[in-house]
Amino acid sequence: MAKSSKLCVTLLTGRTIDQGAAKEHGKSSEEYQKNVSVCFVDPEDLKKLNIKYGANVCVSTQYGSVVLKALKSQRGPHPGVIFIPYGPWANLIVSPVTDDIGMPSFKGIPAEIESAPEKTVLDLHELIVKEFRKT
Repeated sequence: MAKSSKLCVTLLTGRTIDQGAAKEHGKSSEEYQKNVSVCFVDPEDLKKLNIKYGANVCVSTQYGSVVLKALKSQRGPHPGVIFIPYGPWANLIVSPVTDDIGMPSFKGIPAEIESAPEKTVLDLHELIVKEFRKT
């Protein structure tokens, strides 16, 4: 099987038990950040991209891009689908449009994923400064 440099996928976002438990420590806690700055990827897609568990990946949509830690999906198989827990990292790559309901669409977003070993997963403070220019 030839290794790809990028893979077109469908992005889903949502809540996880680990995210909810970590939120009890506060959204600025290391525990929370560790649980929401990740991307769950089907094991076969990890192989296609030659990405190892815990390696950095860049996920891009028409709304932006973000660097995350790649984790093996706990559900599946579901090749071509990635999952990112709700949080500031996911918010960077979902549509800001709410269609007058006050909530953006967090499901079924066309995306690309690629290996990003040279890039860093930003912590919350770095992410806010970089994306919103606030300290």
